[in-house]
Amino acid sequence: MSTNISKQKREDLLAKIKEIRTFISAAPKDENTGNLLSYLSELEKDVNGKKYGLVFEEHREEIDEVLDTHTPVLTEDEDLFIDNGGQMNFLIEGDNLASLKLLEKTHRGKIDLIYIDPPYNRGINDFRYDDCFITKSDGYIHSKWISFISERLKIAKNLLSNSGVIFISIDDNEQANLKLLCDSIFNENNFAGMIPWRKRTAKTDVPFGISQDYEWILIYAKSEKFNAFTQRENKRKYYKTDDIPNREWRIHDLTKQTTAEERPNSYFTIINPRNGEEFPANPNRTWAITSDTLNHYLSENKIVFPGDYEFLKISKPQLRYFKDEDEEKALKKTGNIAGISATTTQLPSEVGMTKEGTSDLGALFSEKVFPYPKPVELIKYLIKIGTVNKENALVLDFFAGSGTTAQSLMRFNAENKGSNRKFILCTNNENNICRDVTYERIKRIIDKEGYEASLKYYKVDYIPVSERMYYEYADELLYHIRELVELENGVNFTNNAEIAIVLTEEELEDFISNIDDFSKCKKLYMGHDLLPTEEQEQAISSHEIEVNIIPDYYYRDLQEG
Repeated sequence: MSTNISKQKREDLLAKIKEIRTFISAAPKDENTGNLLSYLSELEKDVNGKKYGLVFEEHREEIDEVLDTHTPVLTEDEDLFIDNGGQMNFLIEGDNLASLKLLEKTHRGKIDLIYIDPPYNRGINDFRYDDCFITKSDGYIHSKWISFISERLKIAKNLLSNSGVIFISIDDNEQANLKLLCDSIFNENNFAGMIPWRKRTAKTDVPFGISQDYEWILIYAKSEKFNAFTQRENKRKYYKTDDIPNREWRIHDLTKQTTAEERPNSYFTIINPRNGEEFPANPNRTWAITSDTLNHYLSENKIVFPGDYEFLKISKPQLRYFKDEDEEKALKKTGNIAGISATTTQLPSEVGMTKEGTSDLGALFSEKVFPYPKPVELIKYLIKIGTVNKENALVLDFFAGSGTTAQSLMRFNAENKGSNRKFILCTNNENNICRDVTYERIKRIIDKEGYEASLKYYKVDYIPVSERMYYEYADELLYHIRELVELENGVNFTNNAEIAIVLTEEELEDFISNIDDFSKCKKLYMGHDLLPTEEQEQAISSHEIEVNIIPDYYYRDLQEG
């Protein structure tokens, strides 16, 4: 029997704490004894704390301090609006923690797929924590990165739908830590897999003489309801024939890679009962079944012989599989008919390497504007396998970088009829990357390829709320409701005659007074606290305008606070 040494040590320590508590409890009571007993309780709690998993020193960022005293809001840069039909997409400039907190108000449980390519924390100016790059000499290099990423992943989990999935690119510097962290946040039972991606060909000038040519893509489902990987299009070819009406079938090789010595019961000659043709077993590749099983299959019409069907070019007997039995077997095994077609972690060669990502970006910019971008085909493949049967899927990337996810999704839509997938990208504007690279890439690829896609560009701003009553800043928040409504509903109010928004009594009165000017208006978004009069309701109804009440949850937490 194994002995849990750590448990023994904890129990010994708790026993000593109990002795100290007994001693202090027997002493005269004063402020000091009360404090000491409180300290002991804290020690006990700590001793009984986490027993397994990732241990790190928690750190706070400057953005945490900002969010303690301010609430984030969105402001549109209308000059950067791209109106080119198709789905409405969004690009948010600002600290992605603030962006995620806003998305938590508008998209909790609504995101189908998240892809992120966070900083890898190599200690070579690739991970900026607050205003400084983290180097290998920092004693808390891993703790700071884990603190940084964990805050964002916790919100990411809230954003995913119950059938959603997250893909995270990472290299060897933090892969092990990230796996443990994600096991904790998403639940290790929802770990779907880890895909190795070859980013380059081997280098020679490397430590220890081993070239680290691969990165990793961790995959976690939000819950067991995620099943896109097993709902891929079934590539098996089924036949329809008149002799077996209303029952499709396929065939499978009836031999097995074994020798006669290994499977003597499967080494026999099969005779076609219809014409007497003989098919001897191969000594090095015997039949996959015994003679008794063959007779059973013959009685069930599950053996197909050469010549049975003109369209089948076969030279030996084949085993027939009926589609309904395939589906029944798959349902029993996976709970899902298409489970017979699983996704492999081996990426197809066309996803490319870093050099293809550089070429993708180079085709749009004359100079190098972003280091080591992911290839478009790689992210397109992840969108493909992660959003099967979700033609209207919503994809989020909150480490958007150069905007590869946007280009990948638009290419996927263009190549797949009926696909209306859309994206939300979030990135900071360090060195003007959001404006000059991410946005510009989206704009240029839409122009170049003629993609039907539109884009709204938002910036994160902050309203101070500390030491102020809600009514003192409520009007300021009201000015930013429009952007949240657009973001949540994927719509555009600017120069759009088909929809309108009213948030105040004055705006409602103005809308009703000029309602004949809104002859094309089909939908009106109305603030939750507005109470239209009977006449106003009649005017809206007579113009056949659908009313959508804007929810009060955007800033409810501030009201309640």
